[in-house]
Amino acid sequence: MIEAVLIFLGLAILFGLLLGYASIRFKVEGNPMAEQIDKILPQTQCGQCGFPGCKPYAEALANGETEVNLCIPGGNEVMIKISEITGLEPKEMDEAAAEAKPKETAYINEDLCIGCVLCIKECPVDAILGATKLMHTVIQQECTGCEKCVPVCPVDCIEMLPENVTPKNWKWPEPVVVEKASK
Repeated sequence: MIEAVLIFLGLAILFGLLLGYASIRFKVEGNPMAEQIDKILPQTQCGQCGFPGCKPYAEALANGETEVNLCIPGGNEVMIKISEITGLEPKEMDEAAAEAKPKETAYINEDLCIGCVLCIKECPVDAILGATKLMHTVIQQECTGCEKCVPVCPVDCIEMLPENVTPKNWKWPEPVVVEKASK
């Protein structure tokens, strides 16, 4: 019995060392420009840029395969930073994207929800909780406001509403400039 335990312990140590060596020896380096761009993107994974998430969009930008003005949640600020990194020409954001609007999150009318789970499958950040044929709800802190869940709902019980303003998420509406009074 003790011999079997020692054999398995020895094999576990041997395989652990082999895996550790292999992870160092065969490490695959990523594109450093894509990593830098990915750090700038808002990481909402909303897909509004036409890519399944921020990482694929960053890789396409690093390879010069797409435009710099597709990140709607990031807006002009992110677009300018991306153009500085890639050397691509900054372009005007889409007018709908350029509009400053308050952050909206999904709300589910739980009285109408039939539990079809279509919205759960569509949510890129897993912000919707529920089970088949049971009521669903949205985790407001996780919702990115991508609106992907709204068109798939067969009973139209999902609507996008402005985020509730609390002392924790309240922001100044615009920069405050304090001028000194002249004497």
